[in-house]
This record gives sequence, structure tokens and C-alpha cells, in this order.
Amino acid sequence: MASPGRRQTGARRAASRPQRRPPASGDVISMLARTVREVEAAVERRRVTPAVRTKFQVVALLVREEHARVRADTTTTQAQRAEQLKRLDGIATILAKTAVRDAGLLAFLSEDAVVSDAAKSLKREMLRKVGIEPPPEETPAEPAAASPGSERRVVPRSVVSRQLTTAFLAPDFSAARPTKAVPRRLAGWELLIPLLTAFERADSGAPACMALPPPTSLRASGNRRLMPHQAQVVAAAAAGHRTFLLADEPGLGKTAQALLAAEAANAYPLLVVVPSVVKINWAREVGLWTPNRSVTVVHGNGDTVDGFADIVVVNYEVLDRHVGWFGDFGFRGMVVDEAHFIKNKASQRSQHVLDLSKRIRSRTTRPLLMALTGTPLINDIDDFRPIWQFLGWINETEPLGELMDALEETGLTPADPGFYSAARKCVIDLGIVRRRKVDVAADIPARRTADLPVELDEKVGRSIRAAERDLARRLVARYETALAKRHSGAVDGIDLDLVRKVASAEQKDATKTRTGENVFSMMRRIGQAKAGLAADYAAQLARSAGKVVFFAKHVDVMDVAEAAFARQGIRYSSIRGDQTPSSRQKNIDAFVNDPDVAIAVCSLTAAGVGLNLQVASNIVLAELSWTDAEQTQAIDRSHRIGQTEPVTAWRIIAAQTIDSRIAALIDSKAGLAARALDGSDEDVWSSADVQHEALVALLTDALTASSSAQGIGV
Repeated sequence: MASPGRRQTGARRAASRPQRRPPASGDVISMLARTVREVEAAVERRRVTPAVRTKFQVVALLVREEHARVRADTTTTQAQRAEQLKRLDGIATILAKTAVRDAGLLAFLSEDAVVSDAAKSLKREMLRKVGIEPPPEETPAEPAAASPGSERRVVPRSVVSRQLTTAFLAPDFSAARPTKAVPRRLAGWELLIPLLTAFERADSGAPACMALPPPTSLRASGNRRLMPHQAQVVAAAAAGHRTFLLADEPGLGKTAQALLAAEAANAYPLLVVVPSVVKINWAREVGLWTPNRSVTVVHGNGDTVDGFADIVVVNYEVLDRHVGWFGDFGFRGMVVDEAHFIKNKASQRSQHVLDLSKRIRSRTTRPLLMALTGTPLINDIDDFRPIWQFLGWINETEPLGELMDALEETGLTPADPGFYSAARKCVIDLGIVRRRKVDVAADIPARRTADLPVELDEKVGRSIRAAERDLARRLVARYETALAKRHSGAVDGIDLDLVRKVASAEQKDATKTRTGENVFSMMRRIGQAKAGLAADYAAQLARSAGKVVFFAKHVDVMDVAEAAFARQGIRYSSIRGDQTPSSRQKNIDAFVNDPDVAIAVCSLTAAGVGLNLQVASNIVLAELSWTDAEQTQAIDRSHRIGQTEPVTAWRIIAAQTIDSRIAALIDSKAGLAARALDGSDEDVWSSADVQHEALVALLTDALTASSSAQGIGV
């Protein structure tokens, strides 16, 4: 006999099933067939609007549900069920083929895809059209109250020290503005859907950027200069603006704008939440743009956190461990990089970000809140909701504060024809900033290389650094052996001539033997370790800025990248040295001509010359070249006649490894090569020279460290 609990569960399940009016199955399948053809036609015409995406998701949901219902139906014959299942499989096949043409649709085929409100509404409407009454919407249960302190997973030791030595910052309400006495004409209106619709209906020429003040200065700390478009955002923050959806294209310096806006707003302590691939780069950028501010990066449980730092950088993956002390820390500003990562409001990281924003706003009137993303919309217009909520413009049900005041001041309601354009402007004026490379081409160089330091996986990183230490110890041993055999008198400090001889001998041995670690094998291991991180960054660029060229030296790095793109539903072309001329040209043409092919994965040696890839203005260099010339040739595949936008090459550098040393050496020799080409008598450096200099630097550093440890002056 079933237990009461099971009977209740069964009753709830029965109540939640759609109430069908037989015979509805054929009607449902016919409706799905018509709808999927509409979606397919829209994708073929490349008119994939948010409404089309919603329709695609609803068809995917209903096909899955109908498939399960038909298989369990015992009122029909086996032949009837087989026929219905065959028709459903045909619809599923069309869905899959359509999704391949638009990568943004692939996510909707996942069983755990988040169902937007628009999709839920359309699903109910479609069911009713074929005589099926959908179940009433379930009201989400109130979350159980958390016990005091239960959210504190981790509290780093240095943060406890800060608590003991000084109280966390007191709430700051000094910037509060007087509440406007505005008649609430809109109190009874549902406003969030009209606000989102205002962006969906916008004409192609409608403005996408708030009015920004002229720059007050182009100077930054450390004798650095801002570009005019960057200085405009800093000027807005200095003038009192405090919320920004900064949606500039990649390459326009969003990180610098955010850091200098925080400086202008004195928004310290500042919390910065970022993807792991750019965590180290944020700390580096703090040192470049705001060197007077201390920064700490949260790794794992935060054992190395500086509790007294001005800026705290944390990646999404470990945010859940630290939300407890973050909420009490007294942050007066928060930056969320790649803010489209929080588009799924049901995800844990999205909930943590929104909760922290709410807690910061409860302690500080008008804190600095910045959402940085080149792709504010991924799948649906609803993707705006969590970003607007983070910024404090809306809550779950309605506009808040300044946005509500601005909507009231329009004097319009959603029933008025002019409401949508006026409402869109109200939202944009709250702080949406969107500039494209082509819009500010005069501000930025026609070609530039930007280094992106990345943190390797902990285990792999330790292994590579250990191998680097082993190589350094071997070099030191060779040096000391040679020094002991020498007949000439002792020298003070390090014998640089001997260092160079040892480096040359090591370099010669490395070309003859494959046993043990050498500079070549280490660089290959580093390339393999960076492959996934470089691919993730290329995927982010492809989603936010269009086509990307991905260069790697080794086939296994290309393989890892291509597998990562396939998992993420991103179409790519592969250009390798082992392809036939016709296959190679076919892949080049696909990248150049097919708008759905987002990334060209290229061999640095096979595709570094002779190609014309100017359809892309972003390049990812996953592995370092040994010469600047090889790197430049790769960049010139996009930076060439026909290119209409400035080109940015993103060079992925493994932090705390020999990778960064070699990058600096390549850059230092680039100037010599340029002068040599201009008629200078200086030698042009080769790849062998860079390898030699890397070994010289490694040995010199090891000898210096050894001398310092022994207390010997060098």
C-alpha cells in the first residue's frame, strides 16, 4: 500500500500534467511541424530575433514532452505510436540542423536549459490553441531562512585580522538624494516586459549609448594616457554617475575604464568578480592604471588574501566560498566582468552576485556598480534582467528608484505609442555604454598586441614551475662544474661570459636529445596547459565581437581548442599544414564567407603567411612565437588592405613561468629588428637568439638567488 507521502506526491504530479482533450496528439505534432518550419525559415534568412529563439525553445520543450507522452500512451496501437514518434523525430532533426546554423540556439536543446518567462507564456498559448489546458503556474516556495552565519563557508585568516584591528566600514548614506514627489501614474502597470520589449523593437539606428561628458583629462597614474572614449566614462563617474552597463567591444579597454572610474568615485574597497581566465590580468591592470591602490587575488580558500587591500579580485568559480565575509566587508563598489555569465538567474553564481549587489546597496547609498560585457544579450532579451537587477535598476517585478522616476517623468504609459522609445532612452541614460571599434577608430592604434596573463591549473602549474626549477638547477650545476675546472683566477660575482657558454651548450644539447626537460619541451608543455584557457577566451571574443583567428604552433594545442569550441556549439574552420590545397581553401572560404563560422583555428607555421583573413579584427595567439617576425606575420593575416577596423592580437601568457620571460625577450628584440630593416647596422635577432637569451636569463637569476641565499654580494 502506498504511503500518504507518496500518494500526495503522485497527486501533485497529476495536477501538474497538462489536461489534454483527446485526440490532441496529432494536432500537437502538426502545430510543432508548422512552427519548426517557421523557425527554420527565419534562421535561413538570418533573421534570428529573440521571438524566433523563444519559438525554437518552446518547440524543443514540447517535442521532448510529447515524445515521452506518446511512448507511455497505452490507448493507441503500436503502429500509431511508431508513426507519431517518427514524426516527432523528424521535427527533432530539423531542430538540430537549425541549431547548427545558429550556435546561439544549441543551448536550448539541453534538458537543463533555463526556460524564460516569454517561453513559458508562448508554450501555454500554443497548447491552448490545440485544445490542451496547461497546468497552473507553480508559485516558488519561500526559501528556508538560513541560520545565522551559515553562509560563511570560508573566512581567510588575514580578513579575521582586519576584523580584530579595525571595524569593517560603517554604512555610508552621505550620497543619498532627496526622494522626488512624483505622481505614481504607473503604479498599476506591468512595466518590465514593456521595458524589455522596448529594446527588442528598437530600430537599427536607435542610440545604444548614454550621453557621456567630454573628457576632463587623458592622464592616468604612472604617466599613462587614456584614449578619449575611455576618459569619457571616467569623467561620468567623476561627475557622480554610479551605475554602468559597459558593453564596449573587446579591445576598447573596459578594464582600465572600470578601475579609473572606481578611483574617480573613491569606491573602495572594490570587489571585482571575473572569469578565471582573466583573474591574473585584472591584478596586473590594477598595477598599471591605479598603482597607488593595493590589490589581492582570491585563490581557492583565500589563504593568500590580503584583508587590508583596496581591491579584491575573485573568480566566479570560488565565489560561493567567500560570499559570507564579502557581504560584511563594507565594499563601496562592485565590478562584474563578462557579466553575461550571470544571465541564468537560477544559477548559484548569479544568485551570489545579485545578493552581494543588494547587500552593498543596503550599506552604501549609490555605490559604484559596473557590469562589463561585450555580449549583454546571448539568447534572449530576458538576459538583460539579471544585469539590470545587479545594477539596482529593477527587482524581480518592477523598476526601482531612478528608473521609475524617469519613466514617470515621460508622462507616458505602455498604452501610448511613444512609450517604448522613451522607456528605452530612460534605461540607456541610467548607464548603458556601447561603443564599437569602428566608432572610436581614431582613438586606438590600427594594430596592437595585448598580453593576457592566465593562471594555469594548479597541478599543471606546479609541475611546470618544478620543471623550470630543475632546468635552472641543471644549468647552475654545469656552470659550477665549468667554473671549478677553469685554470684562471676567481672572478667577483657572476662570470657572464661563462653563463653564455653554458647557455649555448644547453641549447645545443636540447636540439640533439629528447630526454629531460629543456626550453623547447617546457614551452610545448606550457602551450598545452594554456590551450583550454586560450580557447575559452577566443570563444568569449567570438560571442561579443564576431569572427576570431586562433593561432597555435602545435597540432595538439589546435586539437584541444577545436574540441572546446565544439563543446560550446561554436562553428570553426581548421587551417593546418597537412591539408590538401583544395581542403585548405574550402576551410578558408568557410571562415571568410559563412557568417556562422566564428573562429579560424590556424597553424602558426602553415597559416602565418599567404592568407587573407581581414574579416576578423581579433586574433588570439595561444602559443608564443620565437620571433617577433613570426608573430607579426600572423597578425598581418587580418591587418591588411581591406580591414576596416583596428586589429587587436591577444597574446595568452602563462603567469609565473618562463612564458612571460620569453614574451618580454621577443618584444625587446622587435625594436632591433625594425631598426635593422630601416638600415641600421644592428643584427636582426633570430629564434635561436631568443632561446639563448632565455637560458641566459634563467641561469643568471638562479645564480643571483643562490648568491643572495648564501649572503654573498654579487
